[in-house]
Amino acid sequence: MDINELVKKAIEAKKLSYAPYSKFKVGSALLGKSGKVYTGCNIEYASYSPTICAERTAISKAVSEGEREFEAIAVCGDSEYSYPCGVCRQVMREFSKDMKVIVVKSENEYKEHTLEELLPYSFGPEDLQNV
Repeated sequence: MDINELVKKAIEAKKLSYAPYSKFKVGSALLGKSGKVYTGCNIEYASYSPTICAERTAISKAVSEGEREFEAIAVCGDSEYSYPCGVCRQVMREFSKDMKVIVVKSENEYKEHTLEELLPYSFGPEDLQNV
């Protein structure tokens, strides 16, 4: 799958967002190593604490279906470029240190980063191997 298709899927996923409180909608599209795409949107709750970001929704869907290795994720929010929050970056890191993270402004404008650029000196599963 090419990046443009992944970007379009993230934009479509944003339309399903449930953000009645912040009004800040986010969609994501996660590409598994298998080639399958998992979409997600943010889901807010009145108490805010249990709110889940679009990125974690997509990752949770993928993991619950058996996918554990990911190539890329596209993220599209209501701001010009909506970057994943720190919690989402750490969740992504659980599964891939070198995943591509594409932040979307529009269908034709986006920035591509590696997860390592966005979360340098990260802590991951391999850090627990000698515990």
